[in-house]
Amino acid sequence: MNTIFGWLLFAGIVALGLSIVSGMYFHADDPERPETMAYSVEVAAEGGDGPVIPIANFLAEGDAAAGAKVFAKCQACHTINQGGPNGIGPNLYGVMGAAIGGHAPGFAYSSALQEKGGSWTYDEMNAWLENPKAYAPGTKMSFAGLGNPEDRANLMLYLVENGGGPPLPEPVEIVEEGAVEGETDGAGEGPGVTEGEPVGDIEAAGAMGDEQPVPSQGSAAEN
Repeated sequence: MNTIFGWLLFAGIVALGLSIVSGMYFHADDPERPETMAYSVEVAAEGGDGPVIPIANFLAEGDAAAGAKVFAKCQACHTINQGGPNGIGPNLYGVMGAAIGGHAPGFAYSSALQEKGGSWTYDEMNAWLENPKAYAPGTKMSFAGLGNPEDRANLMLYLVENGGGPPLPEPVEIVEEGAVEGETDGAGEGPGVTEGEPVGDIEAAGAMGDEQPVPSQGSAAEN
């Protein structure tokens, strides 16, 4: 029995000693942050660092064929062929330019959508497609929305292909925030413009100055 208790006592002393030594080596009791981290996580700053691009610009570069693929998300509730039946949602043939909440005969639109009034302009449809519940609180539309403006533009072009719609809005030239007439881009070559801006009348770009366009904010169709 003495031998057994002796070994147990010895094992306990060894374990305590190893714990103290490992704690000193790995700084287990040190509250300070290590100088070198295993990895770092970068968090993006809030807010964008560039101008908001109007939906008109996406429409100008959009593709109705790509919009047909986006419409696949809508087919569970909507038809788009001329004379097609209403489903969970209304038939969407000729919806662009039609009255909001009233273009499909016989469909029971929600009062939230009927009370919006007006017609489906590109700005209105853009806002609806982006977030139906925010656009018309109380709508029966359960779709979460299309966050990508390219998808929204392509879908609208596909809707135009199926029933027509208003003329497409003119794209807006994007100028750097704070640009003024006569301001150079640092190289003495006229007003600075954002990356990807089409080559055009530089003087016109400078004349726009601080008069920045303020686009409207903006799945598939009304419900």
